[in-house]
Amino acid sequence: MRLGYGLSLEQTQKLIMTPELRQAITILQLSALDLSTYVEEQLLENPLLENLEESTDSKVEAEPPVVEESPPIDKWEVDWQDYFHDQDENRVRQERVITEDKQRFDPFIAAAPTLQEHLLEQLHVQRVTCSLDIAEYIIGNLNDKGYLTLSLDDIVREMNVSLAEVEDALTAVQSLDPLGVGARNLEECLSLQLPLLINCPPELPEFLKHLEDLAAGRLQRIAHALKVSLSRVQELADSIRKLDPKPGLRFSGPGEVRYIVPDVVIEEIEGQFIILVNDITVPRLGVNKAYRDALSQDEGTDTRKFVEQKLNAAAWLIRSIEQRRLTLYKVADAIVKWQNEFLRSGIRHLKPLTLRDIAEEIGVHESTVSRATAHKYVQTPRGIFEFKFFFANSMGRGTQNDSGVTTDVIKLVLRDIIASENPKCPYSDQKLADLLKARDMEISRRTVAKYRDELGIAATTVRKRY
Repeated sequence: MRLGYGLSLEQTQKLIMTPELRQAITILQLSALDLSTYVEEQLLENPLLENLEESTDSKVEAEPPVVEESPPIDKWEVDWQDYFHDQDENRVRQERVITEDKQRFDPFIAAAPTLQEHLLEQLHVQRVTCSLDIAEYIIGNLNDKGYLTLSLDDIVREMNVSLAEVEDALTAVQSLDPLGVGARNLEECLSLQLPLLINCPPELPEFLKHLEDLAAGRLQRIAHALKVSLSRVQELADSIRKLDPKPGLRFSGPGEVRYIVPDVVIEEIEGQFIILVNDITVPRLGVNKAYRDALSQDEGTDTRKFVEQKLNAAAWLIRSIEQRRLTLYKVADAIVKWQNEFLRSGIRHLKPLTLRDIAEEIGVHESTVSRATAHKYVQTPRGIFEFKFFFANSMGRGTQNDSGVTTDVIKLVLRDIIASENPKCPYSDQKLADLLKARDMEISRRTVAKYRDELGIAATTVRKRY
């Protein structure tokens, strides 16, 4: 066999990730709020872009044009002369719902006090006999749950004070609202809250020493230690559940507040579901006419090249935003068709659905649906849901045992069955599996246990009442 060099021609096809395509994909994945921020940044970077809503020129000609059926992102070819021609006739059919009065009133919300602020305010208005410096130091070392993260010896060493002074300061802190803060363990936290119980059972202080047995369901051992009946142990446990094991969590900082702005709104009007893509916060973009006049200059000039480059970028941005809106509308419309019964009748009628189902319905790739729905929310007559909520798998999907019932529905039925059981003789996981099978929901005992844990429902031995 002889080896040598040679030249040959070969024709292949491959997709090149151009900057424009990368930008279009990025815009498709953005939520409404993120898109608003992105557009504001582009307005600062590209002088040809213009916010039509803020423009004072009543003769602005550039409106963001959209065609009803845009070609796939990787096949867009833009003829710029036609692109900006006759914009009014090519406006998208789905008009934005904008009131004539565009004045916006942002809510003025007072920031809720943190746990430390709440405690310090009480400490400074009360007449305490302990050292304020030590008490403030203790408050500063409470975690979000309200527990003291340092030992008393550590505080003595850090502040160079006596143990008696630290104990007095800790007692003062533990007397503040909410009761339970400043505790060093769960038992102490619950003990501090016992005065909140009306007719507090006398056995509770001793009962709190057996929290590990209670968590493990060893009620017989607790009954033997306290010399009471099993039913009395369960009564004491019910009293403990009225207390707050994490009293500090009710004071959440402003950084933990999460606001959700739905990207799509689905409303039922006269029996029909209407879909609105919520892009009201996104500025309406156009191209500045003053810069477009620079295209009349001779070819090859630096000014013309700059304007052509920025015009190209502006047009791609506008079209990418409109393509995102059209894709979101198509996805939402397909979901409404699939989950129509859920929207009308509730969670029990949620159908199994995958990204591939929607992709085939609207004629795009599965990855496009994934990007269009990622981290986005939809407001429906049933509440606000993340898009991924509607993509629910069924048991045995893709096999001969496909039940056509989603796991969410199975969990709901499982919860109802357990809620109706006899508390003195609760169902075992195997019995629950048999009852579900009788309702055409065949799952294993292990899966029942998994779903039960996810629902926060205890095992049979813990649910049993004496």
